[in-house]
This record gives sequence, C-alpha cells and structure tokens, in this order.
Amino acid sequence: MSEKKATRVGYGEALVELGAENEKIVVLDADLSCSTMTNGFAKAYPDRFFNAGIAEANMVTMAAGLSSMGYIPFCSTFAVFASRCYEQIRNGVCHPHLNVKFAFTHAGITVGEDGGTHQAIEDIAIMRALPGMTILAPCDAEEAKRAVRAAAAIDGPVYLRLARLATPVFSEGMPFEVGKANVLREGTDVALITCGLMVEACMQAAELLAAQGVSAAVVNMHTIKPLDEATVRSFAARMPLLTVEEHNVIGGLGDAVAAVVAEHGGRLRKIGVPDCFGQSGTPAALLDFYGLTPEKIAAKAREGL
Repeated sequence: MSEKKATRVGYGEALVELGAENEKIVVLDADLSCSTMTNGFAKAYPDRFFNAGIAEANMVTMAAGLSSMGYIPFCSTFAVFASRCYEQIRNGVCHPHLNVKFAFTHAGITVGEDGGTHQAIEDIAIMRALPGMTILAPCDAEEAKRAVRAAAAIDGPVYLRLARLATPVFSEGMPFEVGKANVLREGTDVALITCGLMVEACMQAAELLAAQGVSAAVVNMHTIKPLDEATVRSFAARMPLLTVEEHNVIGGLGDAVAAVVAEHGGRLRKIGVPDCFGQSGTPAALLDFYGLTPEKIAAKAREGL
C-alpha cells in the first residue's frame, strides 16, 4: 500500500489529465472548488470551468445545456447538496438521458465535525432510484482516476461518490470495469462486500478475522449500479455475506445486494448507518459509534457464522 490519498484528490488529478486529452470535457462547481479539487482544472483550463456559485440546481441545468451541445460536463459539490438539485438531476438530466457526470465529494459520516446536516448518508439511495444512472464509489485515489475516465466514456448520467478522507491505495494494478467487482482478498468463511472508504476497514477486519481462524473474502463493489450480480451470487452460494457501507442501511449497497439475495438465495447481514442522521464528531469517533471500525466489522462477521 502507498501513501494515503483522498479519492477527491484522484478525481481532481484525473480531470486535469482528461482536459488535456479531450476539449469536450468541461467542469462546473458550486463555489467549492478548493474542497472538491476541481481548482486544478480551473487553473489549467479556465475557459472550460464554470463556477455556478451556491446555486446547485442552476449548475445542473447549465450542465444539461452544455451536454446537449456535445460537451461532457462534470458537476461537483458536496454529496449532501445533491438533494438541493434532485428535480434538475431527475427531470433535466436523467429523463432525457443526457451525458452529465455528477462527482460529489465529502460523502458519508467521515465529513466529521460538520455534523449531521453535512453528512450525506442517503445519496446512493437517491441516485439508485433514478433510471439510467450509473453509480461508482471508488475505494482509493487511483481507482477514482480510473472511475473518472470510465464515467467520461459512458454515454449518460453517472454519479461518482467521493470522500474527504485520505486512504491507502488498494487497487494498484487492478482493472476497472464498470459493473464488475474486484475481489481484493479471497476467503472461504464469509464475504465482506463493500465500497469506498470502507474497503480499508474491511481489509483490516479480514486480517483480524484471519488471526482468529476465520477466512474472510473482501469484495470491492466499486460499481453499485449496475451491480455485479454474478459475483454476489457466486459468493452467496458458498458463504454468508456482510455488506459494509458508510451510508444509511436503507437504499444503499446493502439493499442492492439484498435484492440479489432475495431472488437467488443466500445469507446476508447489512452494516452501515442505521435509520438516523449523523452527528458531529471526529471521523474516527463516528466510525466507532456506528460500528464501522475493523474491530466491530470483524465482530459482526463472527456473529453471522
């Protein structure tokens, strides 16, 4: 594993690279470019960067117009603000199936001290419900770069879920194929299916379980929609499943996997934020409070055996 780096940083770097390769790439931001890391693109290609101000709905509508003229717009803000422009995303982009990419950062409870009002824990559920939306949740900065390139190649709306915190690189040398999960660790007793920041916690949980004689597989489900149902079915036929996500247990990765298990069989337990809002605290304290530390994930895995 390399030095820690946030997925939002990988996103910003990928935009600069793509901007040099494709003049159709444009970027829009809602006055948060220093946090969403779109400021690098703004500096390199000022004529293709648009700051919509604190007007997210306008930003989405502007992106829809740009896409209709053949551009490939990337919209960026904090993930929690996706709800401000839901109607524009639904009716202005998804209904006509326009080629707009939504790269929303600071997702999940690890925004920390900003508190429950700024912790997006229902964004996946919102985006999953939209017809035609692809959802990507990369686990590290390098995977984020590949996810950005994959998003740009897709003809249609894409949601990229990005994080504030830095994480080690787990995906180095691994392929990135939309709709195809990466198995980071094989196992025979339980499968931890996860995404985003929780990949690091699950890899550590698997090490703890190994020391206790439990063989845990770790599956990086970087694409939540379309879900890799074949991989879910394969593991479900051999062992119990445990989904782990920095998101409400309602409507996110866990429910996507649950739909497959309900139809094809298997045992599943979901770990995530329960049906409540987040709260203010350090990221470490919040992850512990909501049971998303390696130790608590490992304990839940043992309970299900």
